[in-house]
Formats: sequence, structure tokens, C-alpha cells
Amino acid sequence: MWKSFTLYIDADALPNLLKPVLVRTIEKLNISTFVVSNKRVEIGKSKHIKYIIVEAGADEADNKIVELIQENDLTITADIPLADRVISKNAHAIDHRGELYSVDNIKQYLAMRNLMETIRDSGEITKGPPPFTQKDVEKFANQLNMFVQKYYRV
Repeated sequence: MWKSFTLYIDADALPNLLKPVLVRTIEKLNISTFVVSNKRVEIGKSKHIKYIIVEAGADEADNKIVELIQENDLTITADIPLADRVISKNAHAIDHRGELYSVDNIKQYLAMRNLMETIRDSGEITKGPPPFTQKDVEKFANQLNMFVQKYYRV
């Protein structure tokens, strides 16, 4: 028997390679899922997936996720400030490369993100993230599986 939780996907920058992994998990576990974005982002067919399209704007999708998310729900996002807001509501966040954000590590990620933003704002050219690979998909799938087993198995 599985405990119930809702999955929120911050879909505006979701890598296409993650979509089949997410749909398989959603279908296998009957996870109620909301795909939130400022334009239609199709991740796959499932009776468990609902799409929410928000107004255009930098934080509109994030604000909608924070408004809806409840304790112990899960968000898939690469947006560190959103992950911080989700964690502050006693929910969970996993990024696209399989990092499970937590109370123990989110402030460190947020500080590093802010530092890099300050460096870029000063005119320094910095490297972006490495290309998204199949290895990242595997790390994500493993983290999602571990998360579900750890938090939602009765």
C-alpha cells in the first residue's frame, strides 16, 4: 500500500529525456500529478496528469506550485529558489539531475546560486551547466525511485 502524495512538475525547463521516466512512475504508482508551466508542455498521456498553464512571467509557475503544494508533496524543478520555497512548506524537491534538495542542503545551493548570479551580474562570463545526458536521466530515475521507496512506502 502506498501513501498518497501529489507530484508537481515545474515544466518550463523540463528536459525531454525525463518525460518517459516521469510518466512511467506516475502510471505505475497512480500519482496525482500537476504539470505547471506558462505554455503547454506535454509530458505524456496519463489519467493522473493535469496541466496548469499560468500567466507569462518569471515566477508565475513557481508561485502556483507554492500555492498548491502541501506537506510531503514532491516537486520536480531545477529552480533552486522554488525548491527553497517548497522545502519551507515541508514538501520535497528533486532537480533534473537527481539532486534531492533538503533542509540540510538547500541553503548551500541557494548561496552558491546567488554567488554565481552576482558574478555574472558583474560582467564575468561563467560556464553554464554541462549538457544534459543519459547519465543524468539515470541519476534522476534512481533518486525518484529512492525517494518514493523512502517516503511513501507503508
